[in-house]
Amino acid sequence: MPISNAQYVTSADKAAPTPAAEPLFAFADLRLDVVDDPSELEAEWRLLAALPRNSLHQDFDWCMAWWSTHRRAPLIVRGRMHDRTVLILPLEQAIQLTLRIATVPGGRFNNLNSGLFSADFPDPSPEELRLIVESLSKILSRSADLLLVDTLARTWGGFTHPFGRLATAEHPTRTFQLPLLRDTEQTIRQLNAKTRNRRYRIQCRRLNAVGGFDHICPGSADEQHALLDLFFQQKAQRFAAFGLPDVFQPASVRAFLHALIDRSRDGPDRILTMHAIRLREEKDGRIAAIAALSRKGGHVLCQFSSIDEGLHPEASPGDLLFRLMIEQAIEEGATVFDFGLGDQPYKRSWCTQETVLHDILLPLTRRGRLAYPVLAALPRVKAAVKKNAVLYSLMQKLRTAVSR
Repeated sequence: MPISNAQYVTSADKAAPTPAAEPLFAFADLRLDVVDDPSELEAEWRLLAALPRNSLHQDFDWCMAWWSTHRRAPLIVRGRMHDRTVLILPLEQAIQLTLRIATVPGGRFNNLNSGLFSADFPDPSPEELRLIVESLSKILSRSADLLLVDTLARTWGGFTHPFGRLATAEHPTRTFQLPLLRDTEQTIRQLNAKTRNRRYRIQCRRLNAVGGFDHICPGSADEQHALLDLFFQQKAQRFAAFGLPDVFQPASVRAFLHALIDRSRDGPDRILTMHAIRLREEKDGRIAAIAALSRKGGHVLCQFSSIDEGLHPEASPGDLLFRLMIEQAIEEGATVFDFGLGDQPYKRSWCTQETVLHDILLPLTRRGRLAYPVLAALPRVKAAVKKNAVLYSLMQKLRTAVSR
C-alpha cells in the first residue's frame, strides 16, 4: 500500500498553543471616550497603575481618596484600542474665574503627574498628536473650556511621555532626587560624605545625651493616623511662625491624607506611610520629627515632613529622620529617594539630581481659546515672582491674609 506524503504527528510532538499576539499599536485604531464611574475601570486602571512609567499620583486609590473627600465628580478620559484599554487620564472639573478647567485630581499635593499609559503606548508623531488633541477637544468640550495637566516630566523612568511635546510651559518648580546605590556608604559618597557622616554622628550623640531616640514607622492604622494628626499640629505652628497660610488646614485635605493611610495595602508599595523620630526618656516619648513616604517599585517619595521646634533643634531631628529613612529604603531595595516638588536648601543638600517639569494647557472651547494667552503666561509670572524675594514675600503675605 503506497504511503502518502502526509506527516503524522503524535500528541507528544504537538506544540502547546500560544496565546494570540496583541495587534501592533496603531493610533488610527485609538478611540477616546469619557467615563464618569471609576469602578467601571478599576481592574484595567490597577494594571496600568502598576507599570513603572506611570506616576503613583494617578493610582486608583489616590484618585478615589481625593474625589471622595473633596466631593468632586470624576471626569476620566479612556483610550481603547481593539477592546484593550491603553490610556487612562483621571480628571475633574474645576472652576477658575468662571472658566471650566479639566485638571488632574490631587492638586498641589501631586509631585508628578503622568496619566496612565500601557507599556506599548508609543511616542506619537506630530500628526498623530494633533489627532489626539482634536479627539480630546471633542469629548471634553462639553465639560471644560481648558485641559490642564501640570507637573509632567517629559522623560521619567526611562520612558518618554507620549504627550510631552504638548507642554506649553516649564513648571515654576522642580523635583529633587537622590539615587540609592548598593549600600548607605556608596549612596552618601555621592554627596559630601565627610560632612554628611560627621553631621550624622553629632545628631546621634546629641539625642543620645538626652535619653536616646527611635526611628519609628508604626504598623497599626491607629498609630499612623495619630502621627498624621500630630504632623498637622507641628506644621500649623511652623506656618504660623513664618506668617504663611496652612495648606493642610482645610478639613477636606486632612480627610484626604487620612484616607490615603486607610487605603494603603500590605507589601513594599505603600500609598502613604508615616515615619517619625521618637525621643525615649527625657521627653516621655515625644515626637521630634515626622515625615510621610509613598513607594512604588524602586521609587520612594517624601510627600511632606515637619519638626517640633521645641525639641532639640540643635540636633536637627528632621535631617536625621531623612538619613534614617534613606538607610531603610536602601535596605529594602529601593533605587531612588525623591524629595518631591519645591526648591529648598535641605533638598539640594541631599540630592544629586533634579527633574524639570512641564505643564500642558490646551484650549477646548472658544472661551478657552480667548482665555488661553493669559493662563499660559501664569507659570512664567509665578517663576519670576519666586525669583524676586520682595515680590515673593508680598505674595505669601497676601495668601495668608486671604486664607484667614
